[in-house]
Amino acid sequence: MTTSSRTLGDLFDTFQREAFRLEILDDYSKSGNVDAYHAFLAGEPQPDGYNAGWVEELRSHTRKGKRVYRVHILRRPLTDYLRFELGWGYQKNMSGGEEFFILDITDRPSPLQNVPDFWLFDSETVAVMNYDGAGKYLGSEVLSSERTAEFVGHRDAALAHAEPFTEWWAKYGA
Repeated sequence: MTTSSRTLGDLFDTFQREAFRLEILDDYSKSGNVDAYHAFLAGEPQPDGYNAGWVEELRSHTRKGKRVYRVHILRRPLTDYLRFELGWGYQKNMSGGEEFFILDITDRPSPLQNVPDFWLFDSETVAVMNYDGAGKYLGSEVLSSERTAEFVGHRDAALAHAEPFTEWWAKYGA
């Protein structure tokens, strides 16, 4: 249920303290920088300007003391897309101050069954991210405030079961 005409961009422009993302898909290759993904698959080096716009946006937030962080729920072995996202994307985005955590459910059930991808801003506003079955981004839906506590709980559960990306990557990264 959408209760606002605010967009995801508006939420990034106006959050005051923190922006949290939960990622649940193994493949977002139909969204974002498809050319970079194909370059990765071809074994090409990461372009110098890869993700530069997002890294600069991250820096603008983190310089103001705002926190941008995410948890990705995943299973090993990693898909090609996850090797790309974690190896190129996460590594690059950390230079802008974004924090990453991994909730590895390879050997255990997910504590967040049927929870969608979402952004949570300042523990007050939720934007659910909608994707088709192939990982193509279809848009976001800002939820009514009555559901915010539910998503704060999802964030807290994800963080309670996740480990810092750098520690996980040291054990399992490519």
